[in-house]
Amino acid sequence: MKAGNAALVCFSGGQDSTTCLFWAKKQFDRVEAVIFSYGQRHVQEVAVAAGIAAEANIPFQILDLSLLSQLAPNALTDRTLAMDAEQPAGSYPNTFVPGRNMLFLTFAAVLARSRGICHLVTGVSQADYSGYPDCRDTFIRSLNVTLNLAMDEQFVIHTPLMNRDKSEVWALADELGVFDLVRTQTLTCYNGIPAEGCGHCPACNLRRAGLEKYTANPDGNSQYVLQD
Repeated sequence: MKAGNAALVCFSGGQDSTTCLFWAKKQFDRVEAVIFSYGQRHVQEVAVAAGIAAEANIPFQILDLSLLSQLAPNALTDRTLAMDAEQPAGSYPNTFVPGRNMLFLTFAAVLARSRGICHLVTGVSQADYSGYPDCRDTFIRSLNVTLNLAMDEQFVIHTPLMNRDKSEVWALADELGVFDLVRTQTLTCYNGIPAEGCGHCPACNLRRAGLEKYTANPDGNSQYVLQD
C-alpha cells in the first residue's frame, strides 16, 4: 500500500538535514529518516543524527555504505589528507566525495520503495554548495527521472534548501521553531565537533558565516543575537 503523504529524509544530523527533517514533519503525515555511515572522519554525526531522530520521534535506519570510502580519495574519508580551506581554481575541494549524494538518494529510494514511500527529502543546496556538483538542481532533477525509470515508480525528491544560502537556512530553522536545537545539537563540523564545531574547517566556516548574517539581520522574526 502506498503511503501517499509519507516522506523519507536523508539525514546526517547536520544543520541542513536537521532543518529538512523538521520541514518534512510540517509537510507530511508520516516521516522516516535514513542515516548513512560511509567511513566519514566525522562519524560522530551518525550518533548525533540517531539522537535527534529519536528525540523528534522519527523512525530511522542506519545504512552502512563504508564501501564508498574505498572508491575515491577524499579528505572526508581519508584522515591523512588535509582538507582544502577553499575551492581550488578549476577543480573541486578535496572534501568532495564523488557519487555520495547519488548513492545516498539511490539507496534511500530503494528503502522508501520497500516501505511504500514515494517522497524523498534531501538538504542539498546550490546556493551554498562548496562546489560539489551533486548538490545542483540539474543533478537532482536528472536523478529523480532516473530513479523513476529504474524502479518504475513516481518518486519525488524534495530539496527545500536548494536556493537558500546558509543565512536563509538559519531563518527556516527559526521559522520551524528549531533554531536552538539546530544551533546546539547538530553536527556540521568535518572534524566531528558538535554545535559551533572546530571553527576553521570549510563546513564550520560556511555555517558560521550564515549564522552571523542571519543574526545580524533576522528581518524582525528573531530575537537571537550572536555572542562571540
